[in-house]
Amino acid sequence: MSILLDKNTRVIVQGFTGKIGSFHADDMKRYGTNVVGGVTPGKGGQTHLGMPVFNTVKGAVQETGADASIVFVPPPFAADSIMEAADAGIRLCVCITDGIPSQDMIRVKRYMRRYRFEDRMTLIGPNCAGMITPGEALMGIMPGSIYLPGRIGIVGRSGTLGYEAASQMKALGIGVSTSVGIGGDPVNGSSFKDMLELFEQDPNTDAVLMIGEIGGPQEAEAALWARDHMKKPLVAYIAGLSAPKGRRMGHAGAIISAFGESAQEKVEILKGAGVTIVPTPSSFGETVVEVLSTMNKAA
Repeated sequence: MSILLDKNTRVIVQGFTGKIGSFHADDMKRYGTNVVGGVTPGKGGQTHLGMPVFNTVKGAVQETGADASIVFVPPPFAADSIMEAADAGIRLCVCITDGIPSQDMIRVKRYMRRYRFEDRMTLIGPNCAGMITPGEALMGIMPGSIYLPGRIGIVGRSGTLGYEAASQMKALGIGVSTSVGIGGDPVNGSSFKDMLELFEQDPNTDAVLMIGEIGGPQEAEAALWARDHMKKPLVAYIAGLSAPKGRRMGHAGAIISAFGESAQEKVEILKGAGVTIVPTPSSFGETVVEVLSTMNKAA
C-alpha cells in the first residue's frame, strides 16, 4: 500500500525531450515506474526513449490514459505546465522545477481552486525531490537504491535529508511505505498536514517521519493537526537550529521572519504536541527504531 503513487500509476513527463527530463524519465522507467510518454510542444508525433511524444498534456492523457505527470519545465513556463496538467484531468502532478516565482505559484493555487475539492489535482512541489513508493514507482530525482520497501512514511521539505533518513533506516532494516518531498519554496502545492492526513489513512503505514526546516508555519500547523487527529506515531527533525534570525538558507522558504518560524520554536511546538524529536541528522535511524520499539511494547 502507498499514498498517491504505485506501480499502476500511469505517468507522463512534461519537458520530456530536454536534457534533465530525458535523464530522469529514463531513470524512472528503469526503476519500474509506468512511464507512458511525454510532452514537449512542437515535437508531438515523435518517439523519445522508446515512448511517444505529445504536443499537449490533454493529447497525452487521451492517448495513454495517464493520470500523473512530472514537470521538468524551465521556471518561466512551469506554472503554465502545472495548470495545463490540471485542465487535462491529471490527478497527481509532481513539479521538480526550482526557481518558479512565488507570484506564479500563487496564480497556480488560485487557478486550481476552480475545481471542486474532490476533483482537484494533487500538486507536489515545486522545488522538490519528488516522491517514491519503494519497489513500485518513482516520480522524482531521488536515488531509488537507498529506499527499502516497508511501513514508515517520510515527508520532508529537504530532499537531501530525506535521502539521509531513508539510507539510515535501510541500514537498520527499516523500510519506507512512501517518501514525499513537498519542496522548500514558500508557496507549494501540498503541505505537511496534507501528507500526514494521507499517511494517517494508509493502513500499511505504521509511523511517519517529518523533516522540516526554518521558515514558514507548516511544521507548526502539522504538529497541531497531528496532536488532535493522528493516532500513528510522528517523528520529526527540524533543520536550522543554529541559523540566525533573518538569514537565508538554501531553500527559498528557509528564512525566519516571524514568531514560530525558527527551528527552536518549531521544536518546542512539536514537543508540546507529543511528537518525538530527532536530535541530529545522524540520529534518524536510531530514533525511528526507538519509536517502533515503544510501539511494539505497547502492542
